[in-house]
Amino acid sequence: MSIVALVGVDKDYPLGKTTVHALRGVDLTIERGEFSVIAGPSGSGKTTLLNLIGCVDTATRGRVLVDGHDTAALSERARTKLRLDTLGFIFQSFNLIPVLDVYQNVEFPLLLKRDVGKVERKRRVFELVERVGLSGQLRQRPGELSGGQRQRVAIARALVTGPKLVLADEPTANLDSATGHAILELMREMNASNGTTFLFSTHDPQVMDVAQRVVRIADGRIAQPGGGVSHATPVAAPAPAPAG
Repeated sequence: MSIVALVGVDKDYPLGKTTVHALRGVDLTIERGEFSVIAGPSGSGKTTLLNLIGCVDTATRGRVLVDGHDTAALSERARTKLRLDTLGFIFQSFNLIPVLDVYQNVEFPLLLKRDVGKVERKRRVFELVERVGLSGQLRQRPGELSGGQRQRVAIARALVTGPKLVLADEPTANLDSATGHAILELMREMNASNGTTFLFSTHDPQVMDVAQRVVRIADGRIAQPGGGVSHATPVAAPAPAPAG
């Protein structure tokens, strides 16, 4: 079973007396373990698509299934549980809590999971912080970190709950080229070693170059660059990044 399936999805937003059609007739399937990209210019519908998959918003028409669950049929409590148990989020603005240090920011999602005890929380946080190379910054707050370091904290926080699917909205937008490349290599390694599904939204060619699959979107529709409608545009799969 695929981890994400969108069937005939429309998303409309009222804007004064007009209606903005953010997504129109989107059909899309993401298989488990993919490292894929939703690519398109600003305003094309990339973030809207991620918000629907991430249960942050609901479709106007059509079906959005995540890990076998029809998200529109879930109660708000069930959607919250699905987000917590199945999904991890990486935002372009990092969304770290400024008054918390690195350890506390990474630990925060685990505090919402009542079935994870203190000892297990500590083990997971130390493991993820080490994997993103920030063991020496455990007690520093976000304001004391570089942009690349903050993005690494955000990645650790997204992965600490052991999500099946990580959604990343423009994860390299605020990073220089070298730091963005290092972040992508880190996520490729985690995809290869853990089997975690990664789905990015981006218009960064660097991100598209390392993706296993590029799904192009324009004006709210899945489309090929030449204009023909297509579910996806495959690209060559990258070689797995070395561990460590």
